[in-house]
Amino acid sequence: MRRVAVTGIGLVSPLGHDAAAVFEAARDGRSGIHRLQIAGAHRLAAPLAATVQFDVTQHFEPLQARLLDRFSQFAVVAARRALADAGCDLSEAERERAGIFLGNGMGGTLSMDEGYQTLYGENSDRIKPTMILKGMHNAPAAWIGIENGWRGPNLTYSTACSSSSVAIGEAWLRLACGATDVAIAGGCEAPLSLGSLKAWEVLRTLASEDTADPTRSCKPFSRNRSGMVLAEGAAFVVLESWERALARGAAIHGELIGYGLTTDASHIARPSVDGQAAAITAALASAGIAADEVDAINAHGTGTQANDVAETAAIKRVFGARASQIPISATKALHGHLLGAAGALEFVLSLLALKHNTALPTMHLDVADPECDLDYVADVARAGAAGRTMLSNSFAFGGTNAVLALRAVD
Repeated sequence: MRRVAVTGIGLVSPLGHDAAAVFEAARDGRSGIHRLQIAGAHRLAAPLAATVQFDVTQHFEPLQARLLDRFSQFAVVAARRALADAGCDLSEAERERAGIFLGNGMGGTLSMDEGYQTLYGENSDRIKPTMILKGMHNAPAAWIGIENGWRGPNLTYSTACSSSSVAIGEAWLRLACGATDVAIAGGCEAPLSLGSLKAWEVLRTLASEDTADPTRSCKPFSRNRSGMVLAEGAAFVVLESWERALARGAAIHGELIGYGLTTDASHIARPSVDGQAAAITAALASAGIAADEVDAINAHGTGTQANDVAETAAIKRVFGARASQIPISATKALHGHLLGAAGALEFVLSLLALKHNTALPTMHLDVADPECDLDYVADVARAGAAGRTMLSNSFAFGGTNAVLALRAVD
């Protein structure tokens, strides 16, 4: 198995558009969550979201912009940024062995919502002919491939909230075994249509608004947590073999060393301690490391009652008495839940935490919960605490659990 280096980072996120800005916002506890201003927001019980500042005219010509749903726009721009950061200009031969691995959970909900509004709301058959091409889940990966001429594997994974962690992990597997030489991997999501928001609302998983400060509405692991806040954005990394990265003199952000993937096979929406613990254990085995070598964890940490208790229990099961000594960060308190793109953004934040040796804070942890009693780095970043080896957890509706293991550059 070959070592795999992370050589590029590209972001379009509620916390910013480059690695430095995103890390600083997370370190300083600056929330990207706010009251949502969209048509129909008054119909939502808690009109909250973490949105992206994004001017499409700065990135696409008008014709191309009309062909891309917002989630594809995010993906293409974030991929451009990752490739530029990596200095990744491939020859024609190299493009044959370059792969694109992308995760998203909801597809082009804005385009689909618009089409259905035309069909049902306006009782009109004048649906745009691009509706399917804009809404299909693999559209972003296809556009990235077309723009860059990469002809290796082009794969889209949709496993709800673990989608982009699965994409990164599957890219790692192909690189590690030598099937590909370079890959761009990550995820994108733009789920903030009224239809999507209402669908999530009726599941009773969304946070109620903190009336004193809406930006504090997501409170992972706090006893007064009430749910998650939906978000939009994209995050991608460039992965390549360690030897290739060294040979071309690339700057290396970190190393992806393992990937655990399990399925609960029990309940479509209820998190499983068994499944989550098994995914963590599988990641450790994949990386060839012992539990006592893990220095920090980026938790899935959605802020829902069920997940945070299950994740705490899973970490205790794997790490035993040492669980209480591991700093655990839940960054969704700040950037919200990007669904299929969440794992990729949190993987990037984990890389940056290792790079700066800083455990990022779990913000808005107001009230201790006896069932969530680990070290969640409450409210203030902890310098010198990230260590060298970290796990990034992603758990999903449907039961697909993915855990990525990463290591700082020596």
